[in-house]
Amino acid sequence: MRRLSLLAVVFSLSASLAQADPSFWKHEWPNTDFEMTTVDNWVEILSGGPPKDGIPAIDDPEFVNAASETRIKGNEPVITVEIGDATPRAYPLRFLTWHEIVNDTVGGVPVAVTFCPLCNSGMVFDRRIAQGTLSFGVSGKLRNSDMVMYDRETESWWQQAIGEAIVGDLTGTQLTQLPAWMESWDQFKARNPDGLVMEQPGSARQYGMNPYAGYDSSSRPFLYSGENPPHGIHPLARVVRVGTRAWPLARVRDEGGVEEAGISISWEAGQASALDTAQIAKGRDVGTVRVRNASGRDQPHDVMFAFAFHAFWPDGTWMIAK
Repeated sequence: MRRLSLLAVVFSLSASLAQADPSFWKHEWPNTDFEMTTVDNWVEILSGGPPKDGIPAIDDPEFVNAASETRIKGNEPVITVEIGDATPRAYPLRFLTWHEIVNDTVGGVPVAVTFCPLCNSGMVFDRRIAQGTLSFGVSGKLRNSDMVMYDRETESWWQQAIGEAIVGDLTGTQLTQLPAWMESWDQFKARNPDGLVMEQPGSARQYGMNPYAGYDSSSRPFLYSGENPPHGIHPLARVVRVGTRAWPLARVRDEGGVEEAGISISWEAGQASALDTAQIAKGRDVGTVRVRNASGRDQPHDVMFAFAFHAFWPDGTWMIAK
């Protein structure tokens, strides 16, 4: 591992002081029902360092026309959301790395655009459930190094990687993941010259910089003590997760795409890793993945680190080279 930023080092030191325990966390979370949970072992949940909302989610983001945005470099990653006839929107990781959740509404659909840097997990969820529409914040907790979100309405805790409530009144409730994908800013603009891009938030952050420099080439994930993935796959290797299956990104890239299990996965060069060098735009090229079903429609998926797939889908299927 080359280095963690000062921010990540502070997180590490803080996290060693406190593990999640209902009796300990009750003062910070008086409205959370810790009696309702799917967590078997509380030691799995750690403080990531920042307190509740210490990483501030973005509400009601502002947008500008793609053609007018000049600060974002062409290879920088964005999460693309295209819903119905709504103008396509790009959510740059230069912002999401520092905020992790954006609560927005696209084409009349309330969405949560989420990115967990420690798992490289970027997914978009419909914020509507049977009980109503939720808004999400960052709890400051980690489980298997993955962000634990919370909803502001019931203060239930949600596991970002699986989109499910794991503590509180809404325990067991599942969010609907929407089709979305990471691609480079240039790729988004080429396809959507009249698209919209999230405006830079007003917070005092080093947007465009990666506070986890060198993370995706480190030997071990941050604050993770679980098993390594099988088949000799490096824990911080990227995999394309679709449901309970995972395709190593290296295989998809080397084979020029794959078609199996009823889906097609394409790969195109041009997208920088957001978790490599200190400046995101200088990160190595990890490429862009698109996942489509047999009808050619975009399929919900995630491009995450292998350790996280193994942690949350221990019985999942590894789609290794034939």
